[in-house]
Amino acid sequence: MISVIAERYNIHPQTLRLYEREGLIKPARTAGNTRLYGEDEIKKLEMILALTRDLGVNLAGVEVILGVQNALGEARDALDRAEDHFETMMRLIRQAVLDKRHGIERENALVRVGARAVTKVK
Repeated sequence: MISVIAERYNIHPQTLRLYEREGLIKPARTAGNTRLYGEDEIKKLEMILALTRDLGVNLAGVEVILGVQNALGEARDALDRAEDHFETMMRLIRQAVLDKRHGIERENALVRVGARAVTKVK
C-alpha cells in the first residue's frame, strides 16, 4: 500500500502519486481502488529513487532511462525468439542433410498412427 511504501523509502505519498501520474510506475489496484505495489513496481521505484537521489536525474531523464531499459528488454526478447527460430531451422537443415546422406525421403514416408499399429498412408 502507498503508506507502507512511502514510509519504507522515506518519501511522501504524494511523490508516489506523482510518479504514477507521470507514468513512471503503475501499481495494481484493489476493487476498492487501493494502490498495491508489487515486486516489479518496487524495483522500478528503487531505480527511480537511485536516479533522482543519488545521480540527480530529473523525472524527464528518468522517463527516458526507463524507456530505454524497456526497449532493451523488448530487443532481448526479440533476439531470444530469433535465436530459437534459428536453432529450429538448423535442426531441420541438419536432419535434411542426414536424411539425404542416408537416402531417406521423408515427404514420401508419411505414416498414420492407428489405435494399435503404425500404417503407411497410401
